[in-house]
Amino acid sequence: MPHASESDLFARMQHLGIENTTHRHPPVFTVEESRLVHGQMPGGHCKSLFLKDKKDQLWLLVVLEDRRVDLKVLPKNIGSARLSFGNPDLLVEVLGVVPGSVTPFALINDTTQRVRVVLDKEMLEHDLLNYHPLTNAATTAIGAADLVRFIRSCGHDPLILDFADLI
Repeated sequence: MPHASESDLFARMQHLGIENTTHRHPPVFTVEESRLVHGQMPGGHCKSLFLKDKKDQLWLLVVLEDRRVDLKVLPKNIGSARLSFGNPDLLVEVLGVVPGSVTPFALINDTTQRVRVVLDKEMLEHDLLNYHPLTNAATTAIGAADLVRFIRSCGHDPLILDFADLI
């Protein structure tokens, strides 16, 4: 089955009544590069990590861009086995995006719910949140509650984790 396009994503958002604003920019591949383009874009700026545990369970971790993530501590807090980054081929297969474009919006492509989703509680305290719309050549802002609603519309029930409480 072909993966959803950016226009498919925006059609889903429109169907759900999710307001969004998209800014086009040169492709960015790292948090550092994205800081150079998001300048005056309001809202929380985020990063998404595609992870796989040693039992082959897939995870999408979505956090504020400055959030430090300790992959050694995270498993006991989310109920996973030891975590590592998922490889690019698996990323394309499951979420339909390439490295540098990982986003919670890619859950639109996970129609068999292979991925478990973990969201940063502090991230959800922002009125607006910014993510790539399936391409790293744009950034789309949506409301935090709309993000959760979008994820649930894709068949996922996200775990909301307070990273300040991680032990």
